[in-house]
Amino acid sequence: MIDEDLAKEIILDHYRRPRNRRSLDAPTLTASRTNPTCGDVVDVQIEERDGAVAAIAWSGHGCSISQSSASMMTEAVAGKDRAGVALLQAAVRGLLAGGAAADDLGDLDALSGVARYPGRIRCALLAWDVLDEALGSTPG
Repeated sequence: MIDEDLAKEIILDHYRRPRNRRSLDAPTLTASRTNPTCGDVVDVQIEERDGAVAAIAWSGHGCSISQSSASMMTEAVAGKDRAGVALLQAAVRGLLAGGAAADDLGDLDALSGVARYPGRIRCALLAWDVLDEALGSTPG
C-alpha cells in the first residue's frame, strides 16, 4: 500500500491539474454518469482504433476523489486494448474493495486509502463505471 501522505498528494495533484480534461474532436465512444448520492459528474469520450483506446478525454465536476480518479483513469487506459482495460478495471475495483494493489498501478495506487471510506468508493468508481458504459459493458 502507498504511503497515506503521498496518496493524498497524488490525488490533490490530479484534482488541481487534471490530465486529459478536454474534448476529443471525433470520439467514437461516449458516456456520462452522475453519482446521485453526491452529484459528481463524469463524461468520457474515447477514440477507439483497432480495438484499443487511441485517445481518451473526460470532463465533469465533483469532489477531489471522483475528479482525480477520472484523471488517473484516462492516463492508465490510454493505448490499452479492451482486454488490458478490463484487467486494469478489475485491479482498481479490487483495490477499492480493500484488496492488495496490483504490481504496477502507478498513480492509481493512491486510491487504495479510499477503501477505508465506504461512502467515497462510489466517487472513486464513477469514472470507471462511465468507462464501462462507453465501452459497452456492465460494471462488475
